[in-house]
Amino acid sequence: MRQDFNIAGKQFVVEENIVDRVIRYINPIKANQRFRARAMHAISGAYLGARYDRRQTSMWTTSRGDADADTLSDLPTLTQRSRDLDRNAPIATGAINTTTLHVVGTGLKLQSHIDRAVLNMTDEEADAWEAYTEREFRLWSESHDCDASRSLIFPEHQELAFRQMLVNGDHFVALPRIPRKDNPYTLALQHIEGDRVSNENNQADTNKICGGIEKDEYGAPKTYHICNQHPGSRFNTANRSWTKIPAFGSNTELRNIIHLYRISRAGQTRGVPYLAPVIETLKQLDKYTEAEVMASVVSAMLTVFIKSETGDLDLAPMEPTDETKAEATDTDIKLASGAVVGLTPGESIETVNPLRPNTGFDPFVMSILRQIGVALELPFEVLIKHFTSSYSASRAALMVAWTFFRQRRQWLARHFCQEIYEIWLYEAVAIGRISAPGFFSDPLIKKAYCGSTWIGDAPIQIDPVKEVNASKERIAIGISTIDEETAFITGGDFETNYPRIKKEVKMFRDLGIKHPAMEDKQPAASQQDADAALQEKLNTDKEG
Repeated sequence: MRQDFNIAGKQFVVEENIVDRVIRYINPIKANQRFRARAMHAISGAYLGARYDRRQTSMWTTSRGDADADTLSDLPTLTQRSRDLDRNAPIATGAINTTTLHVVGTGLKLQSHIDRAVLNMTDEEADAWEAYTEREFRLWSESHDCDASRSLIFPEHQELAFRQMLVNGDHFVALPRIPRKDNPYTLALQHIEGDRVSNENNQADTNKICGGIEKDEYGAPKTYHICNQHPGSRFNTANRSWTKIPAFGSNTELRNIIHLYRISRAGQTRGVPYLAPVIETLKQLDKYTEAEVMASVVSAMLTVFIKSETGDLDLAPMEPTDETKAEATDTDIKLASGAVVGLTPGESIETVNPLRPNTGFDPFVMSILRQIGVALELPFEVLIKHFTSSYSASRAALMVAWTFFRQRRQWLARHFCQEIYEIWLYEAVAIGRISAPGFFSDPLIKKAYCGSTWIGDAPIQIDPVKEVNASKERIAIGISTIDEETAFITGGDFETNYPRIKKEVKMFRDLGIKHPAMEDKQPAASQQDADAALQEKLNTDKEG
């Protein structure tokens, strides 16, 4: 006897041996039981999670698709549901807003840090080059001309791009060149929602193009296929066309499109919404919350039933008033505040208690929110912005959240801010606004000029005094710098603050006032000195 199995794409073969055949000759029923046991053993390994003969996992269906097979077919639905939750579910909106707020905040700011050794510059020359480059970048980034639609400045571009990436899974930014009066730079940013990037005429995905992105043999993007309209547009839906934009310039090799998405699997072409793992949970929680709110509203209204022996009631509504909104044709009684209803003999009032508000609502919701927070990498306290534990527990929650925010901030700086800065610097050097000898001839020199750091808002501090004292200690023992601590404590730039501090000190000195930063700090007296002073005072009092 032979049996073939095909389970989850795996082929299993079980054949009877000589012992099985002997047992079957003597006891066919026992032989069948033995054969089934051997078959189950054949399809089972050492992991319980891979067994098919257990009730807990026998109906567990999974997907064997690659990254695109598991993502692209579900992406439109995931995106639409994620947007709906962002619009209508408070917890979803809060999670996205909180993440965007702490990752981007008021915007990531450029600090130029060129490689002085490679460029063979003195500190004075390097400082001057960095300061000048930062001023030039602000000239471009703080102008609405950096936006193709002249609506946003660079920090607002960061917020929009990051938020859309969270909600939709990915986001595209085109980099057209638009000459404008009184602006020396032509670089502009144009945001493109991911729905517009699709295969031409909605053709099926292939191994060459999928999700609107054409790739080379190594998986690098070659061409982006962008529809001239959003598929959800109400206008001119019959006149849709697709533009093919090369991923990189043919001469400069600079990016023409920035595609923002987080890669979680090899070969992944498009991104997945931030809320994807908890979409169903958030929707169910939102429906449950809505039902509990409605039940509480209904319970707040006095609901009565008039009980009679005959069950035949002929009660006219109360007098029409502005408070009851009753009508003469109403068949029920509309009660006003303090209303008294007269009952006939044999009638009584029965009230209904729906047991609302539900005392179990809050503990249950909090339990679900903890699971949602784990999936979104947001501690429970940060997710709902509710800190009721001890100082240590609250600080630990903030530190865990800050680890997540900092990682996402560095990701945004690398894949968005730095990419755009390097493309801008390329133009600035090409048109002669910035002098950078060797920029176009040596990749190492080019990289040295492009060195930078992106500074964002400081993390939340529960006890600023303790944080400042800790910063002093880190600087004192040499494991941090004033520049780093300024960025960490206030989100500022010490090199920018230094000239201002110098100016303030001079102003205070002119007024005859000591600036707080220049105050002399007297060392605290030792215990021995304090004891000696006390003894001297006692002796003086005794002699007196």
